Amino acid sequence: MSTLAEALEREHRDIDGGIEQYTARLAAGTNDVEPLKRAMAGLRRHIYLEEQFLFPPLQAMLMMPVMVMLKEHGELWRSMDSLDVLLAAPPSDDALLEACRELLAQLDRHNSKEEPIIYTRADDVLSAEASGELSAFLDEGRMPEGWSCAKAAAGPSLP
Repeated sequence: MSTLAEALEREHRDIDGGIEQYTARLAAGTNDVEPLKRAMAGLRRHIYLEEQFLFPPLQAMLMMPVMVMLKEHGELWRSMDSLDVLLAAPPSDDALLEACRELLAQLDRHNSKEEPIIYTRADDVLSAEASGELSAFLDEGRMPEGWSCAKAAAGPSLP
């Protein structure tokens, strides 16, 4: 059985991989949006599970890191909203590539903090009940329709 940290990190790799697959295909001249749409749906679901299941029990001991993660979730959410707009009214492939590269850069900066600071504590801090709920959601949970992260409406999005 893997740890919660390993399962969450695996989701990070899957999300990044979907965006990378899309950008590689787009750079090669094929605009198949399915890998990107799956990755963004996965990222939204991942943000939901962190904000609903992971962060609340960790917030008391990791208040500042959790606050940073919430702020960055808002930035990621707005970047995905901007990508949705680009996909709805297809711009040049260059604009899509740039937006995807920026999202990947944001994810890299975010994940490089989240994995060693937040995830390493998950298995030690979460109660058996909280761990079970998070594990169950990882396996088959769905984000509620219309949910958006706590900081989605604050601040600027991608240029």
